[in-house]
Amino acid sequence: NYLLGVGRADCTGPVAEVPLMGYANPEQVSGGILTHLYSRAFIVADLDDSRRIVFVSADIGMMSQKVRLEVLKKLKSKYGDLYRQDNVILSGTHTHSGPGGYFQYTLFWITSKGLIRPTLNAIVNGIVKSIDIAHDNMKRGRLFINRGTVENSQINRSPFSYLENPASERSRYSSNTDKEMVMLKMVDEHGEDLGLISWFAVHPVSMNNTNHLVNSDNVGYASYLFEQEKNKGMLPGEGSFVAAFASSNLGDVSPNTRGPFCANTGESCDNPQSSCPIGGATMCMATGPGKDMFESTRIIGKNIYSKAWELYEKASQEITGPLSSAHQWVNMSDVTVELNATHTVKTCKPALGHSFAAGTIDGVGAFNFTQGSVEGDPFWDQIRDQLLGEPSNETKACHEPKPILFSTGEMTKPRPWHPDIVDVQIVTIGSLAIIAVPGEFTTMSGRRLREAVQKEFDSHGAPRTHVVIAGLCNVYTHYIATYEEYQVQRYEAASTIYGPHTLSAYIQLYRGLARAIATNTTQDLPCGPEPPLFSIGNLTLLPALSAERAPANKTFGDVLQEVKQQYQVGGVAEVTFVGANPRNSAENATEHNFLTVERYANISDSWHVVQNDASWDTRFYWTKGSQGQSTVKIQWHIPHDTEPGIYRIQYLGHYKKRLSLFRTITVPFGGTSSTFEVT
Repeated sequence: NYLLGVGRADCTGPVAEVPLMGYANPEQVSGGILTHLYSRAFIVADLDDSRRIVFVSADIGMMSQKVRLEVLKKLKSKYGDLYRQDNVILSGTHTHSGPGGYFQYTLFWITSKGLIRPTLNAIVNGIVKSIDIAHDNMKRGRLFINRGTVENSQINRSPFSYLENPASERSRYSSNTDKEMVMLKMVDEHGEDLGLISWFAVHPVSMNNTNHLVNSDNVGYASYLFEQEKNKGMLPGEGSFVAAFASSNLGDVSPNTRGPFCANTGESCDNPQSSCPIGGATMCMATGPGKDMFESTRIIGKNIYSKAWELYEKASQEITGPLSSAHQWVNMSDVTVELNATHTVKTCKPALGHSFAAGTIDGVGAFNFTQGSVEGDPFWDQIRDQLLGEPSNETKACHEPKPILFSTGEMTKPRPWHPDIVDVQIVTIGSLAIIAVPGEFTTMSGRRLREAVQKEFDSHGAPRTHVVIAGLCNVYTHYIATYEEYQVQRYEAASTIYGPHTLSAYIQLYRGLARAIATNTTQDLPCGPEPPLFSIGNLTLLPALSAERAPANKTFGDVLQEVKQQYQVGGVAEVTFVGANPRNSAENATEHNFLTVERYANISDSWHVVQNDASWDTRFYWTKGSQGQSTVKIQWHIPHDTEPGIYRIQYLGHYKKRLSLFRTITVPFGGTSSTFEVT
């Protein structure tokens, strides 16, 4: 028995003009919302409350060091030493459709237009709020674990790298991806459902890099389905049951199960270069099982949800036993690894290889500067001078055979480009060990790490029957490929930033943490060098929010294009309004709802909200026009189980109004469509 608490809070942030974080494509800027993003928190404590563990899974691309340090600072001021570096795991789901700009290292500023304070604040405050809610709702309860295989939901996107691993090792596994889902079920002492955490290795990239709507992708859709089912009658994002679908060793795992094909000719480009005869690598794209990215997201998400539901219903193996946690900061650019009794190797200063710029079959190349641009970009000019620095011979030699594109470890202006100080962390709950890793381990890297940690626990007489990897935790350090995969330098290897021995270093470090937990000596672990927390001003290229205008003889929220009078289920109701910049709303409130779908109730002669902007059935598009004007288009993709009746769609926004030369205020407004019938 434990004390358990669960919480969910909004962490969406601005849904317009902000680059989305994941594909590193500067063109992929948000222009609306498909679903909200949430932070989901789970607290486990002993009955005497002597020890606590916090696990957070947030619908964001990855955790950043800045987010983690700011969250821990806030927790310390609220709760003292209750929630600390060692017992709080912050993990990102790795959706590629969330707002960027929440990093303190320069490399990540490039594609996200600097540091974007509203994004950072939304994530930090959302995570803290979800922990607050879990903290305030602690009750006695029980934990159950279950595991099972998820089919038809992933492919290995670098199969040629995977084949470099020794045949003897590959022969132990039936697949080149990890198909196993591990599911932790939480109930209170009366058996009432509280929530669940699922760990499964797949990239949330069913939504591709042409998408401009903020959303939580396939794993977010799985959370949505589970929570809607358990929180009956509630709108999305409401209700007490919390279902987290967390990331794992997804480094080389894609949900785009049809595999890679040339966009121009339709032929397969499943080759070591992922290249097409015409158009090269930029034409090679993998697609999902659906007819478009929205359908693919739902198919993969539903597969993941269905397996979790089955595992949840049947979970009978109880988790009991003490809680423990171990954490260290490590300078990953300078770790000496003992491969065996006679042989030591070292990690390197961070650097990215040429293939990093090529991207993957899920999202091709990032850094395509446009030609013929007559205006310089002050941001790039400052950085260009920095880019010309050549990697040192030492770094070149250390990273062999990687040809270095960006020697980020030797680039320090205006701030360091990549982290040196990285978190390694393990928490254990009875027979479950959660390894919190700072990046994207490939399938085989994850298998080696889990096995090494399991062996360490076993050899000290403290077996842990379940060892799971939680991905994208605490700080982002790109990919971790095996030494063998590193030799062929596909994207994952080129993005293994601390050199060919990165994985061996992590295995050595995590074995040390496991040993400390098994032998009850965590208090003797050295903390390691503390990471820097840079105070960064407003370094951003986001356009300033200025006064807005409605077209002549119109006002904000007026309908420009009306709904039809009647729709059938399965159809799409659509209405266009005079709009305003959605960023005005995000700067005003932490959780703004941009739309409602409402049904008319005859008996009470009133309107009832049946959907909001967190629903996967609604889409909110914002289009910026000229001279301070913009439009908003709202779609409702009417589900087949919709009750026939009279409906309307409402739009809720804020516009900037100029009061004087130097002063603007933000004014809320709303608009409503005509009524329409659903048959």
